[in-house]
Amino acid sequence: MGTFASLLDARKYFEDERFATANGMQIDELTDDYCICSFEIAPDHRNALGGVMGGAIFTLADFAFAVSANHDHHPTTAQRVFINYLNVSRGTRLFARTERIKTGRSTSIWKVLVYDDLGKDIAYFIGNGFKL
Repeated sequence: MGTFASLLDARKYFEDERFATANGMQIDELTDDYCICSFEIAPDHRNALGGVMGGAIFTLADFAFAVSANHDHHPTTAQRVFINYLNVSRGTRLFARTERIKTGRSTSIWKVLVYDDLGKDIAYFIGNGFKL
């Protein structure tokens, strides 16, 4: 059983995650094994070339990682993360789906796949969480 009793509890807790929520990111699904977060791509998310800004993609992946890691054990903070950008999105919405790789006494490792509404993989993120 995770930290949050329901999806609504997780949404309420992460309302204070101001940067992500101010940029339209939301929690769509949450289980003990994974979560899915997403946002609708808006003009403010675009870079000078018209693609989605890498920082917006990173924020979505980091937000999904935070939701899953803190559902697994609260509080957990990022210890180390990295991201590989794979493709440019031509879609209108981005999703980030987490998957637990390992959870231990003091750390957890999560992979996050960012993809768009057209089914294209956009980025691959790994997050190491430190359980406080």
